[in-house]
Amino acid sequence: MSLTRKKSLSVLLAQASDSEKGLKRTLGAGNLIALGIGAIIGAGLFVRTAAASAEAAGPAVTISFIVAAIGCAFAGLCYAEFASMIPIAGSAYAYSYVTMGELVAWIIGWALIMEYALGAATVSIAWSEYLNNLLGGRIPYEWCHSPFEAAYKASGDAINQLVSAVPDLAKSVKEGVLVLTTEQFEALPANLTSLVVVSHGMVNAPALIILLLLTLLLIRGTQESAIVNMIIVIIKVSIVLLFIVLGWQYINPANHEPYMIPAGTPGHEGVFKHGWGGVLGGAAIVFFAFIGFDAVSTAAQEAKNPKRDMPIGILGSLVVCTILYILFGHVLTGVANYTEFKTAGKEASVAYAISTYMLKYKWLATAVTFAILAGFSSVILVMLMGQSRIFYTMSNDGLIPKAFGELHPKYQTPYKANWILFVFVGLFAAFVPGSVAGDLTSFGTLFAFVLVSAGVWILRVKSPEIARPFKTPLVPIVPILGMVVCTGMIVALDKQTLTVALVWMLIGLLVYFGYSRKASKLNTGE
Repeated sequence: MSLTRKKSLSVLLAQASDSEKGLKRTLGAGNLIALGIGAIIGAGLFVRTAAASAEAAGPAVTISFIVAAIGCAFAGLCYAEFASMIPIAGSAYAYSYVTMGELVAWIIGWALIMEYALGAATVSIAWSEYLNNLLGGRIPYEWCHSPFEAAYKASGDAINQLVSAVPDLAKSVKEGVLVLTTEQFEALPANLTSLVVVSHGMVNAPALIILLLLTLLLIRGTQESAIVNMIIVIIKVSIVLLFIVLGWQYINPANHEPYMIPAGTPGHEGVFKHGWGGVLGGAAIVFFAFIGFDAVSTAAQEAKNPKRDMPIGILGSLVVCTILYILFGHVLTGVANYTEFKTAGKEASVAYAISTYMLKYKWLATAVTFAILAGFSSVILVMLMGQSRIFYTMSNDGLIPKAFGELHPKYQTPYKANWILFVFVGLFAAFVPGSVAGDLTSFGTLFAFVLVSAGVWILRVKSPEIARPFKTPLVPIVPILGMVVCTGMIVALDKQTLTVALVWMLIGLLVYFGYSRKASKLNTGE
């Protein structure tokens, strides 16, 4: 049946080796490790560490990082085998095309748009928020929020009148300003709404600007993009190391006792809220701080020596980030007690710990904000790069229009795919609230992990004779564990995310049967 038609591995390898017509091979092992670190270390390290500690694991969040890293390693080992064996730009999409056929490949290619394109849009919105915080809120609300967002604030005498009428609003007063949610504003008596200053968003300009700058950089060249990414990675890793080294002397051993949250602790009822169950619950929270290493595989066609360097890039970035995460978690929960992160700090938990307990190094709190901005920038860069390379490969297969696969005559980058991607991602970032994407990025990632793990097992059975520069150990145990862990994570996502993901996948099927199936080069015989 045409739905299960597979792309020939020999054709795929010939396509990958055609350096005259294809992408330039300019990336070494160091560049690939930096790409992985660039995609992995975003704000997740600074935000999810405290969240996992406060909600489930306590100081044992360090063990949660180890558990999450093991889960990622199952998928990472499978990616490493495929990336060394099939050094093509399409990542999970290309691997699925060879092992499970065109329909599955299309589905995973469509799902990866949720990981890379929507991921880049969501992170650019967060980048805009942190930039405004760093600038002390100087960017006017209407120029850094979507038209679907509004802010409700009151100050001066208006606060007293509002709190007198609705006493619960007193909890929302911070630094002399009353900030209301949409629900609180709509619940106010009609005669009090005039006391509130309402600001409506127009366009998220900073998010659009950072996307434009990074798109231009990607069009300019992969090597140039890799150099900029390397600089950003050095900056943010240096700040992470500074916090670890300087914060070590402020560790209070009492904050690490008991190491795991004891049973019966108020607010920690439930299997995954204390003890070893809490460690697993914490692992589910910090798991998504590891997402991004798979983006290294999208650069396989631009690696100088993919057979050697791709496994090093994928697994090396995972190892480096895991070590940093464990040390970071140990210091953070030692400097401040995990219980404080429930009420204080929230997303600025690291800055809170520094400002409260590391008084000599308050400047480090600002540096952390810079690190978060740098982290966001490199994540956006790698996500845009990954998506454009998947578009490039899908276009070469005829599944999407030829424009996505056209290379720049001078820079040999898929510049039209980059521009189309900028328009799509830019519209989302400029005019849609970041909360809309939810966990769709996680769904796309985990779905890819499941299929890549399955693909390694399938190809081992069907084509055992193929040369494999890197071999996933303990097959089929490792692929099965990868599928089980990642499927479990998908099932754990909220119903709204799964519903939206299902609708997105149905749209993808309509596109496939309406256009891609007929246009496919396997169908036309090209």
